[in-house]
Amino acid sequence: MKQAKEKWYRRGSAPYEHVTPGLVSVKYILLIILFIVSVGPFLWELSTAFKGAGEDIYQFPPRLIPENPTWSNFAEVARTVPIISYGWHSVLVALASVLSNTIFATLAGYAIAQMNFRGKKITVAILLSTLLLPGEVTLTSQYLTVKAMGFENSLVGVWMPGAIAAMNVLLMAVSCRMIPHALIDAAVVDGTSTWQRIHYVVWPNVRGMASVVALFSFIGAWDDFLWPLVVLSDPEKYTLTVGMQYLQSAFGQNPRVVAAGTVIALIPIIIIFSTMQRYFFRGVEEGAVKG
Repeated sequence: MKQAKEKWYRRGSAPYEHVTPGLVSVKYILLIILFIVSVGPFLWELSTAFKGAGEDIYQFPPRLIPENPTWSNFAEVARTVPIISYGWHSVLVALASVLSNTIFATLAGYAIAQMNFRGKKITVAILLSTLLLPGEVTLTSQYLTVKAMGFENSLVGVWMPGAIAAMNVLLMAVSCRMIPHALIDAAVVDGTSTWQRIHYVVWPNVRGMASVVALFSFIGAWDDFLWPLVVLSDPEKYTLTVGMQYLQSAFGQNPRVVAAGTVIALIPIIIIFSTMQRYFFRGVEEGAVKG
């Protein structure tokens, strides 16, 4: 009995002296509630996308498994919206955002964390202050800047404001700061240049966090709706999220088609996250220099 009690209070090698069956029950109840709140809407949307016109999508409790699953809603989306063209535009913008954020955030993060230069504190303060401003505040200035540069109504104009994000720079700066200065000094003594130090010393130790930056950049660029809607005026250059908005106006009375379009737009994010989740969590947990 004593051994069973000790086994209950221990998980691995760390003792849990205050864990009780009631506390464990509350924990799992909260996890179930969190799962329902976060995953429930997606499951309902997925179920709606496969339901036919004769099924009630608003019944309570909701029936998540359609009685007669159909692909007709997805076919209607494909007939209405050029999914491949719009999806390709979104892929180009997202990949460009991933590359620019990963490269420039790594360079800027290294400069902030490991280099001394005049105005460093002011630079960090400006980066932090931009996090306090919602994107809508700078929307007008961004549009005027992109228009003055001649990138209005182009995918380059869609990509430019998100080419490097302040949050990504700060994330990479935190990761670079975990590298011991002695390691950087040793590389300097060996006669390495700045680019060599970044390539051979910094990058192997921050690529976990770089995968987090890449994933955030892809999701942010793929899901962005307001800015592409503002900067693009030619429907042939729309990204997928902007193109899918047409379904809301054309099929406002048929939420099944709208749900099918939403599911199509979510598929790439689900694939990217499912394939990169191990790198994502490794980057989040990364806190020491690899030996």
